[in-house]
Amino acid sequence: MNINRSFATAGRVLRQLSHDPRSIALMLLMPSLLVGLFAWLFSDQEGAFDQFGGPILALFPFILMFVVTSVTTLRERRSGTLERLMTTPLAKSDFIVGYAIAFGLMAILQALITVGFAVWVCGLQIDGPSWQLGAVAVLDALLGTGLGLFASAFARTEFQAVQFMPVFVFPQILLGGLLMPRDQMPDILQRISDWLPLSYAIDAVNAVSAGDEGWDLGKPLVVIAAVTLVALILASLTLRRRTP
Repeated sequence: MNINRSFATAGRVLRQLSHDPRSIALMLLMPSLLVGLFAWLFSDQEGAFDQFGGPILALFPFILMFVVTSVTTLRERRSGTLERLMTTPLAKSDFIVGYAIAFGLMAILQALITVGFAVWVCGLQIDGPSWQLGAVAVLDALLGTGLGLFASAFARTEFQAVQFMPVFVFPQILLGGLLMPRDQMPDILQRISDWLPLSYAIDAVNAVSAGDEGWDLGKPLVVIAAVTLVALILASLTLRRRTP
């Protein structure tokens, strides 16, 4: 891997995004709008938004970055851009890392906007510091980016990339602890949940919301970072030059 080529790829992706205001709005503003809608929905139920608002901050960035990253990467392959790039000294790992850097920067902006909106506009109450919540949101968005890059290798069209959501995302929403505490699930579902990365994203947000420190917060963060790294490695190994 060549870091200069990775940064050059990241710069190219960011320049392309700068000419696509709809994608920028989707990544930066849509999570805040969804959080605001969620807060409004539970505005008459005291404490409901404080209970569910944190996990929602883990969910929306993850989903949006998964969709945008997988579709954008697939578009590069279908348009022939990736095949042309592969005729240069650019390696697959340079491409994947460049994309991770570009969308990682977008994830940081997204997290700052979404967490700031949730805390200062919607009134989300947390016991931990807001910057920790922002850091968790960034890791969750990066997790969605890594899994989106990995999933794009198995899709032939943008529609197929979106169809991977029921495989990669929906089971994690159902079993991640958002709808029911994981320790209250049937044993087999709890064991499955232990292998789903979004479960640890929700655990991390809940830990910050409760003001937990030490390994209670560190463990889910380590798991999220490890899964993101593995997803990026697998994405670089499975990346194809073109779509048949």
